[in-house]
Amino acid sequence: MTNSRVFWKDLEQDLQDPEFVREYVAETIRIATIDSVMNALESARTTLGLSKAELARAVQVEPAAMRRMFSVEQPNPTLATLSQIAAALGMRVTLEPFDTADERAIAEPLRSGQVRDVKRLVRQLEVFQNRSLSPLHS
Repeated sequence: MTNSRVFWKDLEQDLQDPEFVREYVAETIRIATIDSVMNALESARTTLGLSKAELARAVQVEPAAMRRMFSVEQPNPTLATLSQIAAALGMRVTLEPFDTADERAIAEPLRSGQVRDVKRLVRQLEVFQNRSLSPLHS
């Protein structure tokens, strides 16, 4: 059996567990969302010509903390911190509804804990991640 088939078989088996479904979807969305917001903030910071130290002073945090937030592989800032940084950059954090495809493929399995089509879920999560990371979306 090829590695690809083993992966899909294992994932399909794991996705029979409603807890795993919810955790898998939630974690994928969490990472994509934070990446998208952090990329947008970094882009705004560099467009404004602000150093990380200047931004840190504006939001009253230690420069080292600001450098870590923009340089660690998986930051996990609070919404309050993101809102404060966004405001200093002339932005705000907002929510937007999923489109129909994301609602069906992502939100429904997250709520129900059930996946009808594993490959469709994975594809839609990949589309969501790529859309979240694209410069046009930021």
